[in-house]
Amino acid sequence: MLKLAALPLLVLPLLASADCTEQLADWARAIKPDLKLDKEHAVCKINPANASQTLAALPFAESVTVDGEGDYGLAMLVTDTNSNRIIAQHYQSAAISSDAIFFDGLALDTARYQLAPKLRAFGVRVALRNSSRVVTVDSTLLNLYVLEGKTLRPVMKALEVSRYNGESDGMCTGQFTQTQRTLSIAGKGINGMANLQIDEQVVKTLHKVKGEECESTGSRPVASRTILKYDKGHYEVPDELSFLGSL
Repeated sequence: MLKLAALPLLVLPLLASADCTEQLADWARAIKPDLKLDKEHAVCKINPANASQTLAALPFAESVTVDGEGDYGLAMLVTDTNSNRIIAQHYQSAAISSDAIFFDGLALDTARYQLAPKLRAFGVRVALRNSSRVVTVDSTLLNLYVLEGKTLRPVMKALEVSRYNGESDGMCTGQFTQTQRTLSIAGKGINGMANLQIDEQVVKTLHKVKGEECESTGSRPVASRTILKYDKGHYEVPDELSFLGSL
């Protein structure tokens, strides 16, 4: 009987997760009533580390044209799953720049980023890309946030976790580079905060016409590793691991 009685309680978080999108507009009005929410790209989900919390990422059009070009502000929220009350928020103005390389979406990252015994971060991934057949750029950036009491703050900004870029003739001939970075915890660092380990793999691909076929030749993966240390309240991302003109 105890197991049967527990079933409705287990279902509640699943229902809340499905319904959290219905709260996005209300949350947007509560924090930025004078700005337009980009509903298409707003996301939310229950925090798997704490089902009493729902996480949300809300992009706001600050100075955006009808074509979607311009600057978007980004609001990160932690809310109460049962009451939908906002527990904490962080807003960054002009967080996302959308132009030739345009803003293409958000995704919440709830991997186990355990920065300290009682401090776990969560992330938001920002997708950027262009639509050119000749010059290709497809990039995903990662920000990490921590909730301390009622304060939500960023601890890492704009780590480029994936990138595909290159140039071609629009038909076949061209050169492209695929970069993938994996973020993991690397043990205790300064002031009890974990170091972050970034493992990178880069593969270059050459496309050329051979007879009537478009032939692709890939290089061997080139691997490297970078350690980020917590300093002055955050993890500083080196320029070479970030993306100019983005977050």
